[in-house]
Amino acid sequence: MVRADIDAPGPAGPLRGTLLSPAAHDVPVVLIVPGSGPTDRNGNGPNGLRASTYRLLADGLLNRGIASVRIDKRGMYGSASAIPDADDVTLDDYAADVHSWVATIRKRTGASCVWVLGHSEGGLVALVAAQHAANICGLILVSTAGRPLGQVLREQLQSNPANASILDNAMSVLEALKAGQTVDATKIEPALMPLFRPQVQRFLMSELAVDPASLLAGYTKPVLIVQGLLDLQVAPQDAQLLKHANPHAELVLVAGANHVLKAVRTRDRKDNLAAYSDPDRPLADHVVEVISTFVQNSAAGRR
Repeated sequence: MVRADIDAPGPAGPLRGTLLSPAAHDVPVVLIVPGSGPTDRNGNGPNGLRASTYRLLADGLLNRGIASVRIDKRGMYGSASAIPDADDVTLDDYAADVHSWVATIRKRTGASCVWVLGHSEGGLVALVAAQHAANICGLILVSTAGRPLGQVLREQLQSNPANASILDNAMSVLEALKAGQTVDATKIEPALMPLFRPQVQRFLMSELAVDPASLLAGYTKPVLIVQGLLDLQVAPQDAQLLKHANPHAELVLVAGANHVLKAVRTRDRKDNLAAYSDPDRPLADHVVEVISTFVQNSAAGRR
């Protein structure tokens, strides 16, 4: 077994991650691209996110003969020196980092190509990266929205009754950003600042311009879509939209899985959210199995 730090070239300093492999060479390799915000290579972050989803995924894949590289995003954690400001990014920047990681992994392991697993927002990064990368074997889209971000944000904001008084402001800010116009902080309700603060508007604009279903529609390599049926953030409808866009993609709906792929036994919202901060709660049944089976079968088909 190989467990090692691994670096890839970043804009101003190295991007850093963890390589976990059952052998030095000749095994499939999955690059795990993290979700939104300050999420680290293990799937943890501030504000109580302690699910360790990516570490558990890596361990599960290792047990099934598959290597993985899980990474810190540019400007954060081990990759802090890659750029001066972690907020000063676009979707294309993150996609460029995926290309850097794929090249590094191929050089380090000898793999002819790398599987890219994107979780949540990471799925969108994976889709953008895959448009111009011959050395990506295929995509694994996990808990990934199938609609443009604007639609998803509108739905999330409107579904919370507590947002009634700030909804008009939220919609006007969204429209401006979608049109490529920045919004001054003085024109944003304080409660909306975590979502729309000026520092992240450039990144939001890059996301709002992308339709994940359109990106997937023309993709010809193997695709696996994994969606938990108890996900509070991304709906099974999103997975179906992705599948509809690319009928050749394999779609797996996982009963008892939430957004961070943890085992959730009931529809109780409190229990679902508690799983986000419980590193000891296992991944939902079949998650590792369906991902590893897809990779192994597709890899065998390439030989």
